[in-house]
Amino acid sequence: MKQVFIEEKTFDKIDFTQKSLSKGEYEYCKFINCNLSKSDLSDIKFLECEFSGCNLSLVSLNRTSFKEIKFKDCKMLGLNFGNCDKFGFAVYFDTCILNHSSFSDITSPMKQRVRLRQTVFKNSQLQEVDFTECDLT
Repeated sequence: MKQVFIEEKTFDKIDFTQKSLSKGEYEYCKFINCNLSKSDLSDIKFLECEFSGCNLSLVSLNRTSFKEIKFKDCKMLGLNFGNCDKFGFAVYFDTCILNHSSFSDITSPMKQRVRLRQTVFKNSQLQEVDFTECDLT
């Protein structure tokens, strides 16, 4: 499958449950009011992107790369951030719902600690979220 490279593009009100987000790299992109629920974002790289008003509930994040990503006003139920690429992992949450999500990587054979140093969870809801073995310094 061909990988795409997309830079500085705005995705507005797109329903990715109908058409999947293409595999590849997204740099400096904005996702506004998009529905990505139950999408497969595995092996996709996001660099300095913003997600605003999006539904990312139950998204598959196997080897997904989140580097300097901002989530604002997003619904993110049941995500497993522990499956993301750990190299350069950096996220910021503002007014997000992260209930029933996990940042733990204890099921992986490599058992790498998820580094959440200086991660911000501003005005966000975090009910029943698993931070087992995470570096929260």
